[in-house]
Amino acid sequence: MSDFPSALGLSPEQTEELVRCAGAAPSLHNRQPWRFRLLPHAIELHGDMQRRLPVADPDDRELRLGCGAALLNLRLAVEHAGLRPVITLLPSLAGPSVLAEVRAPSRGTAAAADMELFMAIPARRSNRRPFRDVPVPAGHRRALVQAVREEQAWLHVVERSERGRLEGLVHRAHRAQMADPRFRSELARWTGRGEGAEEGVPASAAGPQREPQDQWVLRDFSGGQAQPRTPGKEFEHDPLMVVLCSYEDSRAADLQAGQALQRMLLSATSLGLAASLVSQVVEVEETQHELRELLGGGLRPQTVVRVGYGSPTPPTPRRDPAEMLIGSAEPANP
Repeated sequence: MSDFPSALGLSPEQTEELVRCAGAAPSLHNRQPWRFRLLPHAIELHGDMQRRLPVADPDDRELRLGCGAALLNLRLAVEHAGLRPVITLLPSLAGPSVLAEVRAPSRGTAAAADMELFMAIPARRSNRRPFRDVPVPAGHRRALVQAVREEQAWLHVVERSERGRLEGLVHRAHRAQMADPRFRSELARWTGRGEGAEEGVPASAAGPQREPQDQWVLRDFSGGQAQPRTPGKEFEHDPLMVVLCSYEDSRAADLQAGQALQRMLLSATSLGLAASLVSQVVEVEETQHELRELLGGGLRPQTVVRVGYGSPTPPTPRRDPAEMLIGSAEPANP
């Protein structure tokens, strides 16, 4: 008999599985910046302010992006449990750390497509290794665009004529961040982790050593323990690059974009594709503004994603579901 709390009329075991699925979402440096409060008729998703990245993410936009991805996983898990989730973003009567509330007032059957995405949750990885020089088919590209549209966001597929400018922005943003000792210190705290860690990026998932000719894979997650480059395994020169955008610049839009990002990543996984985020270009204010201009000025770029066909990569560590819970009398951010 599990002593895990229950919610939404589900058993403790089912509720624990919901939280486990939600916690499998991607987040910047795998810091898992979310917590959950389980109530009889609702699950609250909270941003964990103790896991902020004040240098890379001073406005907590990427924190909310990660929490939005966790929310999409939670929605899929609730549907898999036979319930119909009703989502409220930034509920007005809740505390400041509450980003979303999930209720399930009725039973329902998950659509086949959402069941496929649910099954992809444990298989999704951030793949920082070289991809094969095999183009992503047009049908797969359309599926990724449609996945993002379903969550009221926009996916811009970078054209060949735009790649040179985007690459320049990515490199400028990378240089600006690496010139900041505060950023380097923050990055070092969350990367190159040992195999026993429950959070952060372990060296085994960091990818091989970067070399000067690598165009798109720049950030070193290895903590000085990068794997040596395998002879003949160069990073691809022509990956599919996409920019996930929101229509507005707001806290709710960040959460919506996070759900769109995760639906896209799970769709990519179900199609046999690999992906990794190239987020530095939207973390540096100057390059973020220039990227916005490149996209026409009306959309808010949330992240850049590299997509292709990759080799198997190990999962990043995850916290135990019980560690992500907020007790009934516990403040969200002590």
